[in-house]
Amino acid sequence: MTVESRPEGVSEPYPLDTTTNDPKTQPAAKCCSPNLKMFIGVLAFCYFSKSLSGSYTKSTITQLERRFEIPSSVVGIIDGSFEMGNLLVITVVSYFGAKFHRPRIIGTGVLLMAMGTLLMSLPHFLMGRYEYETSASHVNDAENVTVTSPCSPTGQNIAQQHIAGCDEGQEEGSPMWIILLLGNVIRGIGEATVGPLGMSFIDDYARPENTAFYIGCIHTISVIGPLFGYSLGSLCANLYVDIGFVNMDSVTITPQDSRWVGAWWLGYLVAGAISVLSAVPFWFLPSSLPEVPHPAGPDAGSGLPSHTCTEQTTVSLAEIAKDFVPSLKRLLSSKIYILYLAFNVVMFNAFVIIVTYTPKYFEQQFGQSASRANVLLGVTSIPTTCLSIFLSGVIMKRFKLDLLGATRLGFVTCIIGFVCSLPNFALSCPNVNMAGVTVPYQGSVHTGDMEVSLLSSCNTDCGCPPNQWDPVCGHNGVTYVSACYAGCSSAHGSGRNTSFHGCRCVESWGVSELNSSAVLGQCPRESSCSTVFYIYLALQSLSFFIYCLGSVPLFIICLRSVEPELKSLSAGMLMLVLRVLGGIPAPIYFGALIDSTCLKWGSRKCGGRGACRMYDTETFRFLFLGLTSSLRVCSYVLFGIALIKIKKKMKKEQRAAAELELQKPGGGAAEALLKEKPLTESV
Repeated sequence: MTVESRPEGVSEPYPLDTTTNDPKTQPAAKCCSPNLKMFIGVLAFCYFSKSLSGSYTKSTITQLERRFEIPSSVVGIIDGSFEMGNLLVITVVSYFGAKFHRPRIIGTGVLLMAMGTLLMSLPHFLMGRYEYETSASHVNDAENVTVTSPCSPTGQNIAQQHIAGCDEGQEEGSPMWIILLLGNVIRGIGEATVGPLGMSFIDDYARPENTAFYIGCIHTISVIGPLFGYSLGSLCANLYVDIGFVNMDSVTITPQDSRWVGAWWLGYLVAGAISVLSAVPFWFLPSSLPEVPHPAGPDAGSGLPSHTCTEQTTVSLAEIAKDFVPSLKRLLSSKIYILYLAFNVVMFNAFVIIVTYTPKYFEQQFGQSASRANVLLGVTSIPTTCLSIFLSGVIMKRFKLDLLGATRLGFVTCIIGFVCSLPNFALSCPNVNMAGVTVPYQGSVHTGDMEVSLLSSCNTDCGCPPNQWDPVCGHNGVTYVSACYAGCSSAHGSGRNTSFHGCRCVESWGVSELNSSAVLGQCPRESSCSTVFYIYLALQSLSFFIYCLGSVPLFIICLRSVEPELKSLSAGMLMLVLRVLGGIPAPIYFGALIDSTCLKWGSRKCGGRGACRMYDTETFRFLFLGLTSSLRVCSYVLFGIALIKIKKKMKKEQRAAAELELQKPGGGAAEALLKEKPLTESV
């Protein structure tokens, strides 16, 4: 079946008026007058701005954990709050908004997005300076001389005084993250207008054969947004959170350190400003922009919304509301649409986990800094995804794929893309050798208690604080939680150049006394780990490219499998269900799973558990790859069932059309078609 024999649920092209083909009778076009392509351009920029702010939020996951001293499960709640705000209004907006001035409604929503994005930067200006936990605070920063030993009663007393200086019940963990959550909720409310109303507007006023191409172009532009979003995240993550307000020479940590917090707030200001710019043009567009203009008339091209009178609007709104429940019932009675929803929900769970926690996975599995993880994810995966989505729209336009053809293409690309990702299970790097956490001290005995396992005969006399975290790398290639736990007796230098000497725990590994030194920071990973990381990036990019070749066909199924008047509602219901069952729970439950793999928790300034400093990378890898792969397999099973249903529906419609032709004069061709090949299908 070709695009000319359209299935049920596909809008017909606007009737052409032959007089419009005559240049003499065609009205003169005004300079810069609004048209459908102008709307598509404005909507594409809007998609760019919302995807930029969304991807930037994903890139700040680890920064927010460390700044607010919260676990991954709480950060998952913050990330899911966008979906919470979205679902509050998505159904109402997608149904009622389609009846009124859609461009202006979209513009209002984008302004809300900008407001929420700017609000998310506010906690930085309300909080004090960032203070990370360190045992080097007693080191003399003024001169490069030997100072008090980390392993001494003096060091212990300073740590005790530091804790004693806190008020009772006071903790460093700040409730300011609630402002982040509220800002993300507002951002989600605003975004609810963009997808359903924008896509249905294009499908209503574009030529049917051009709809998929236009949607593909918009999705292509939207995928460029994450490229800039992750690049912006990389730039901000490389800048210290209080840059401009502190002396950087006094900062003893680097971007590779698990306590480092970048200038996370700066990106929200940039993303918010871009969202404001993308909202303005919508207010100057008319309520209708047919690609094929109607005959000129007294009211043609007025650009005014159909409901201009207050009384008429009230009556129309009541009539629309009365028809909402029957429309929703008709939509949900479609078995194909229900299977399509189920497939998308399961797949979206895997997608949210991958997009949200891939930068964190790179940090923990391959030892990458947050800045490097974000920029490499952006420059490798995003361009290939962008090209793939564009080609997806071109394929739909070139081959004029109908509903069945689009479903087949989407199914094949999903399967091949999944197969390309399977080798990632074999790509891993061993965890850092950290004494008392991943490897035992020489001669120590594990008791199962983390705090006890950090102690050994080489540091039992040091009186190290139990929750201390200031990693040092010993000359033996082993990382220690702090210089105190390494049993170091002296320190030289200042700031990041501080070195520790006479470390008894390093000596216990058989290292000579002259080489029993340590430097600030964790020991670097093996060089082979970088090679494995680049192979992982290449396979991930290939998998994304193949999978996204079916992105436009997958969305077209949503519009073409329902009745024409239900297109906007179907898109809105799809987004609602994805938010409720995928976007909200996925980052929360997977964040809790990540927390369960934590080997060493940080501590807040005045007590209490902070953000995780070190994970069990092997368990993390199993959860990340195993869970996402399982979800994808389940979704493909549902997609296969939907494909069978669509195939049966198309065959039934073709047979009914052929039988109808038999009843007309000269229906011999249809009769021959039924006898020879009653079930003709397109590619």
